[in-house]
Amino acid sequence: MADKVKVEKPKKAKKGEAAAPPPPEEVAVPELPPQTSLIQAMSGAQKAAAVIVSLGVDKASQLYQYMEPEDVEMITLEVAKLGYLDADSTEAVLNEYYQMCMTNKAVTEGGLEYARTVLEKAFGAQTANELLGKVTKSLKNREFSFMNKAGEKDLFTALQNERPQTIALVLSYVEPDKAAAVIAQLEPDTQIKVVERIATMDSASPAAVKIIEAEMSNKFANIFSSSNIQVGGIDFVADVMNNVDRVSEKSIFDGLTMYDAVLADEIRKRMFVFEDILTMDDRSVQRFVRDCDTHDLVLALKPASAELANKLFKNMSTRMAESIKDDLEITTNVRMKDVDEAQQRIVGLIRDLEAKNEIIILKGGKDDIIA
Repeated sequence: MADKVKVEKPKKAKKGEAAAPPPPEEVAVPELPPQTSLIQAMSGAQKAAAVIVSLGVDKASQLYQYMEPEDVEMITLEVAKLGYLDADSTEAVLNEYYQMCMTNKAVTEGGLEYARTVLEKAFGAQTANELLGKVTKSLKNREFSFMNKAGEKDLFTALQNERPQTIALVLSYVEPDKAAAVIAQLEPDTQIKVVERIATMDSASPAAVKIIEAEMSNKFANIFSSSNIQVGGIDFVADVMNNVDRVSEKSIFDGLTMYDAVLADEIRKRMFVFEDILTMDDRSVQRFVRDCDTHDLVLALKPASAELANKLFKNMSTRMAESIKDDLEITTNVRMKDVDEAQQRIVGLIRDLEAKNEIIILKGGKDDIIA
């Protein structure tokens, strides 16, 4: 049976002070089961999926109507992957959800200090601090949420003529890398003022945040409505060219070089071809070699330079290297078409592993790697 904690009513406000909203007379405190390692390891999306499942089909479908499409997609995926969750674990997740709902309600009704008073009496100081930390982070993420789709260029365009205090406030709500990119483009004296204000910023009036958020929302709406949507581009066509056969690739580049040699060279720099294995770090080479078909390696290395062959040999086992060297000696009369296809399969494997973030490919010399 859940206990109830009596919350004292606040003292009457002095003249000229705003009266605090009356707290609820009693706060129900659920008896929480011990948190299992499984629950602690669950992500927010997985916990949301557990709550959705516990609601049942009818209530879950009603809840979906109030969610953004991308959130519905994410949670539905987690529901599909959830598997079995025992009763104790489900109860622990639901109790955590209840605590968060209660915290949100207290913050909304009376502000953070009021919420802290209620939660400390209900759950104790430590749990209250944890809950408020989660909720304030969530509230911060909701403020200026329209900036999530803004690129660095759009952010700078919107903020460049604003006061340093306004710039500092807005940048405190965006990702650090975006904030850094905007600050880097500001005038030197403005940079100093903005950084100083961000560093000394502790809290901001909710009313002031709302006003600035509304102003920025209108400004961003104008920027987005006048901005062109980026399609195509050199990176895109480089990815396309990575997927065409060698004969077509050569024909296209021969013609493009005659038309615009500079553009052709720029596209080549962004592409990844078999010979670019030389630019890969050893760990990445070792990773894709593990998944390579040995026969493909033999065919692909037949016309390769000694430097490229040695790069591969040093990143595979001695036994595998000796086997491939032996096969290279006895493999003769290889068609160039077979070589190209083998190299394309290896390049395809490398690009698949890169897409999964299992290896790193340096493209066009624009990436830096720190070991």
